[in-house]
Amino acid sequence: MSELHNLFLPCPRGLEPALAAEMQALESPTLRTGKEVPSGVPARGTLEDVMRLNLHSRIASRVLLRLGHAPVEQADDVYRLALKMPWERWFAPDQTLRVDVTADHSPLESLHFAALRAKDGLCDRFRMRGMERPDVDREQPDVRVHLHLSATEALLYLDTSGEPLFKRGWRTAHGEAPLKENLAAGLLALSGWTPQAVLFDPLCGAGTLVVEAAQMACNLAPGLGRGFGFERLRGFGAQAWEDIRQAALAARRAAQAPIFAADIDPRMVELTRANAQRAGVEAVVQVKQGDVMDAVPPIQLQPGQAGHLVTNPPYAERIEAKGREAEEFLPRLGDVLKQRFTGWNAALLLADLQADRALRLKPARRHVVYNGPIECRLFTFQLVAGRPPRKTAAGAGAGD
Repeated sequence: MSELHNLFLPCPRGLEPALAAEMQALESPTLRTGKEVPSGVPARGTLEDVMRLNLHSRIASRVLLRLGHAPVEQADDVYRLALKMPWERWFAPDQTLRVDVTADHSPLESLHFAALRAKDGLCDRFRMRGMERPDVDREQPDVRVHLHLSATEALLYLDTSGEPLFKRGWRTAHGEAPLKENLAAGLLALSGWTPQAVLFDPLCGAGTLVVEAAQMACNLAPGLGRGFGFERLRGFGAQAWEDIRQAALAARRAAQAPIFAADIDPRMVELTRANAQRAGVEAVVQVKQGDVMDAVPPIQLQPGQAGHLVTNPPYAERIEAKGREAEEFLPRLGDVLKQRFTGWNAALLLADLQADRALRLKPARRHVVYNGPIECRLFTFQLVAGRPPRKTAAGAGAGD
């Protein structure tokens, strides 16, 4: 397994630097992290590195192993590329497959037809070697192949992850505007929070942020509760994988600082508790019901101890917001932060790109982050005292 392979790890846009730092933190002597590109990070590594990345990466969406690339002007170029790839090295003809395609300024008019030609080339490769053609299964394939089309070339990858990596295996259900787990992990990384600091999410929704943070605090690998595509591929040693899993299980530790969550909706409070239990961190996350407009620091910070308030407030693109309550939400939230959380650090993910004006807070940093197709800003603040919060009757809740 010492052979080095070209890899690509896609991630939500805006999280590329955080993903690169996470990959480097694995401290693998064989993993070479490349320069970030939009929506991902290239790398070179062994098959053991591939297994470790799948198990440990909180921010990547997938781990793709590149098989080959070629110039492309028409769909038949994709067919010829697929025909050359050594598919038989990686899986057997009796395994089912699925071909997914992405594109960036591709000259090909039909991405669906390009994916079909990739599938045809792959299947003909087996047939020309006297083997059966693999069957296609769109729902639960044994093998996932990824075709990416750029303006000038086609690239073929094996998807070693299977289901997207944000599917950790612990989520029972979600709020009406769910935050994906890998985006939550990226927000925590960009916020400046570390497991040594107190964390509070006063708009926790289904608890994605605090559950991710609790697993990080316990050094609990995110992939321990799920399976991976590489387990159905040739070349990935079962004993090597078991050794990697056992090392991850042995690395668990006790959390160094408490993690708090609150939400106005009692259903979300119970859902956060259920998700924390399924994730194995119910003893770390302390959840209660409460309106964010009544929020106060959940703990008295000790000298030298940092407190971080990190949250994903509801916004109009995710949840229908109308009337005076919606208009007053951010100004009132800003008042709460200034008056009651002096000395804390805060990080808020918002789709309003100038939300700092409504909050009446000066951000220390603005990070461009995409929540799916929605361009957002992660505003980080070092909170100082301000005027008392304005009194209005409206309350507020969260989406996730």
